[in-house]
Amino acid sequence: MKKITKVKLLFWLAIGVLIATTSCKKENISKNLNENVDSNFVTSQDFNNKKISKEFKDYWYANNAEITSYKLEQARYGEIRNGKAILIYVTEDFLPKKQVKADKNNTNNIAVLKLNAVKKFNTGMYPYSIMQSTFYPVSNNKHAIKVSSSIQEWCGHVYTQLNNKEQFEIMSHSYFENEGDTSFKINKTILENELWTQLRIDPKSLPTGDLKIVPSFEYTRLRHIPIKAYKAVANLKNNTYSIAYQELNRTISINFNTSFPYNILGWEESYKSGFGDRAKIMTTKATQIKTIKTAYWKKHDNKDVILRDTLQIN
Repeated sequence: MKKITKVKLLFWLAIGVLIATTSCKKENISKNLNENVDSNFVTSQDFNNKKISKEFKDYWYANNAEITSYKLEQARYGEIRNGKAILIYVTEDFLPKKQVKADKNNTNNIAVLKLNAVKKFNTGMYPYSIMQSTFYPVSNNKHAIKVSSSIQEWCGHVYTQLNNKEQFEIMSHSYFENEGDTSFKINKTILENELWTQLRIDPKSLPTGDLKIVPSFEYTRLRHIPIKAYKAVANLKNNTYSIAYQELNRTISINFNTSFPYNILGWEESYKSGFGDRAKIMTTKATQIKTIKTAYWKKHDNKDVILRDTLQIN
């Protein structure tokens, strides 16, 4: 009887360890939370049922992230600033109701391709750090489920978040008096932020023609303009996807590899930079430096800093 009790105790201890052990990236797909899922999304169960191509699975579900560094020439305050940009793409399981990364793998999670887009540059003596996160369904037939953006510099920091519910629900926090803390809703439409992930799944699916698009949260914040849809014209030609916002006097073009996995080679963005007499149309440019695939969430020891040298981001 004592032996049986001891075996049971060891069994439950082992189960407890397995439950407690979580990481930034999950490697297996398992079962079942009580989440209501839109049937048009690709779920973990669909993944097991092979509704995703083998080519896509082999590249994006190899327990690695794709990290690409770029030389950045950023327009800010009417001058060009040298810096670095990094695009981190990784697949994750996403909870449809809470709209956060799932801590547990289960059949009802939504499969997303996440992009963390990072920029770092200096303006005179003080630095800028910008990060935008987009969670886009692998199904490629819905808008991004969530988009967030944060900008930090010595004057303060600002944060914006969009959640895809019955409408786009947006909350924005800023240290500027005329922006402050706000929450509002807008009708669903194309998000510039989501196009960077949609391109990586299938560039031919990108919207073209006369459209209404919500510009990137980075742009709306840096230019202090309302977050809403603006008229735009989008074109896809050869290996370039471009958007022109006539009323904003802004254009952006993304150059990419036309073969899978459609790596982004660089981009250009032109708009008025600076304020008052210093304001003028300038062009921000990003040029690819290096791409690696690695499970970065495991590379947190001092010895792993060499990977930053590989990406040339030190």
